[in-house]
Amino acid sequence: MSTAAVTDKRPSTLRGASLPKWTPWAIAAGSVAAAVAIGLGTGLDSRVQWGLIAGLLFVLGTYVIAARVEGRRQAKDRIATALVWVAFLLAVVPLASLIWATVQRGTEVLDVYFLTHSMGVVADSEPGGGIYHAILGSLEQVGLATLIGAPIGILTAIYLVEYGRGSLAKAVTFFVDVMTGIPSIVAGLFILSLMLMFDMQPFGFAGSLALAILMMPVVVRSTEEMLKLVPNELREASLALGVPKWRTILKVVVPTSIGGIITGVMLSVARIAGETAPVLLLVFGNPFINANPFEGAQASLPLYIYQQYSQSAGSQAAYDRAWAASLTLIAFVMILNLVARGIARWKAPKTGR
Repeated sequence: MSTAAVTDKRPSTLRGASLPKWTPWAIAAGSVAAAVAIGLGTGLDSRVQWGLIAGLLFVLGTYVIAARVEGRRQAKDRIATALVWVAFLLAVVPLASLIWATVQRGTEVLDVYFLTHSMGVVADSEPGGGIYHAILGSLEQVGLATLIGAPIGILTAIYLVEYGRGSLAKAVTFFVDVMTGIPSIVAGLFILSLMLMFDMQPFGFAGSLALAILMMPVVVRSTEEMLKLVPNELREASLALGVPKWRTILKVVVPTSIGGIITGVMLSVARIAGETAPVLLLVFGNPFINANPFEGAQASLPLYIYQQYSQSAGSQAAYDRAWAASLTLIAFVMILNLVARGIARWKAPKTGR
C-alpha cells in the first residue's frame, strides 16, 4: 500500500478539540455549588449574593475551560454566550420572585367577596371590604383615556408616516419624543393646573386626561413603526389604480398593519393602568362606588393599593388587601398583554397560499 493511500485514510485534523454539549450545565452546577460553599464559609446570608457569585464563577469558569480545550478564540464566543445567559437570569429571577411573592401574599383575601364589594363604611384598619369600586374606577378612567389617546396617537402616526414633511413634522416628532419620557406626575400637575383655573373638584375624567397624555406618545411610536413596515409597493399599486391617497391609507395601509397597531394600543393601555401619581392628584380616591367619572372623586386600583399599603403599618387587613389588589392589577395587565398577542397573531398578514 502506498504512502499516499495511508495518508488519505488518516482522520482530518482541521477541526480542533471541542467541549461536550453538557459542559455549560456542568460548569453552571459547579458554579452554584462553589457559590453556596463560599457563601456559607464567609457567612453571607443573602441568596442574591450567592447568585451573583455563581454568575461570576460561571463566566470565569466557562472562559478558562474553553480557552484550555478549544482555544482563546472559541472561548471568547462562549463567554459572550455565558454573559447573555447571566443577563437573562438577572432579568428573569427578580421578575419571577416578584410574581411569586405577589401570588403568595395576594391570595390571602382574594375571593369573590373581595372582587364584588367596596370598602364602603369599612375602615382601612378593619378586616373586610373589597375592590369593586377601584376596579370600576380603573376601567372607566383607562377606557376614557383610551378613547381619547388612541385615535389621536394613531392619526398623528399616520400624518408623520404618510404626509409628514418639513419643519412641522420634525416639530411633531420632537415633541412626541419629549412626551415619551415625561414623568407621570408632570402630566398630573398639568391637568391639575387646568382644574384650579376653573375651580374644579377632583373627578375621574381628570385622571383620564392625564393618562391619555401619557398614552399618546406610546401609541404614536408603536403605530409609526407598524406603518413603516407596510411595503411601499402596496401603496404604489393602489395609487396606480387611481385610488386617492386617503382611501389608500384607509383601505390598504391601515388594514395591513392593524394587528401591530392594536397591539401597540393594548400595550399602552397596560402601561397607564398602573399609574398612581396622576390619579392621586386628580381623582383623590373614594371608598364608595362612584360610577360617574364626570362628577365626584373616584377610586382606582393603583390608588387603592397605595392607600391600603400606607395604612398597613398598623393593620394586617390593609396589608393583605394591598397585596390582593396588586395581584388583581397584575392579572389585568397580563390579560391585556395576552389579548394583544392574540390580536397580533390573528391579524398578522397571511403568508403562502
